[in-house]
Amino acid sequence: MAVRRAREGAVHLVRRADLLFALVFFILFLSTSVVFAEVETRVRIIEASNAGSSIDPSLGDVHDQLGTLFNFTSYRLLRELNLSLVGNRPVEVLIHRGRSMEVTLFGQYLKTVELRIKIRRDGMNILNTQVRLSHGRTVLIGGPQHGEGVIILAISARF
Repeated sequence: MAVRRAREGAVHLVRRADLLFALVFFILFLSTSVVFAEVETRVRIIEASNAGSSIDPSLGDVHDQLGTLFNFTSYRLLRELNLSLVGNRPVEVLIHRGRSMEVTLFGQYLKTVELRIKIRRDGMNILNTQVRLSHGRTVLIGGPQHGEGVIILAISARF
């Protein structure tokens, strides 16, 4: 009788463990399927220099960040691009002569996305980094020489 009760108790525990395992598997399945959702990414190519002291009005949302991170007096928007990124499919963008940037969405979570950024000069990688962005936030990456200053990339995501 005691052996029978022990077996019934063990069977009950196994059923509960199976149910818990199935629940955990289902939650993991749902969270990994989000990785392939589309993420709208805004890339702004900015020229920063010490020639003058003007700041392009379209850069108002990143003005404070620019001043904190970089030591230039003038910031001018050269180009703005809107990219639709899908999991693990790189998108290449021409920055300027001989320089390009590859952006890849490689992770998406409830409140953040992870992007891989590669900058190439004449086909050779000069920067390979990863950034984590929350919705609407912007990351700034100092780039190559351009004219009297440098290129700065402002990257933000909406999802």
